[in-house]
Amino acid sequence: MDRGTRLHRSTRTSELDRDADAVWTVVAGAGTGPHWYVDALPFVVRGGLDRALGGAGRRWPVPDQEVLRAGDTAGFWRVTRAARRTLELRASVRAPGEVTLETTVLERGPGRCTVRQRVTFEPDGLAGQLYMLVDLPAREVVVELAHRALLAEIARAA
Repeated sequence: MDRGTRLHRSTRTSELDRDADAVWTVVAGAGTGPHWYVDALPFVVRGGLDRALGGAGRRWPVPDQEVLRAGDTAGFWRVTRAARRTLELRASVRAPGEVTLETTVLERGPGRCTVRQRVTFEPDGLAGQLYMLVDLPAREVVVELAHRALLAEIARAA
């Protein structure tokens, strides 16, 4: 697993010996059952924190369809893109800025692909700038645990 950290963005990338289309069905999978983008520990904790701060937490159920589509909602996420093996989710939580989680599956040949996840925080005002600095270590933990949860779900689906 490769790791990348910048002030506004944290990234994790993994090479997998799996078909890109099969991995995409896990990345963007919807319907009944657990899903990494709702049930990974950092998202459960963040939903609880959001409720404690007066937000709605993980209010939206996962859509009852095969895969997520732009415009869907799940947990505290709004799906802003779900095409060409890229899933972009925007968090609808109490924060002084905008949180985006982007997961991309890149085909690397027959039965091989790369999965890249990127969490981005775009601060709003001075409070957002300060929050971004304080939140950086927590964001690193979130992206690490979310990436591991996704990889585990991919392994279970194989």
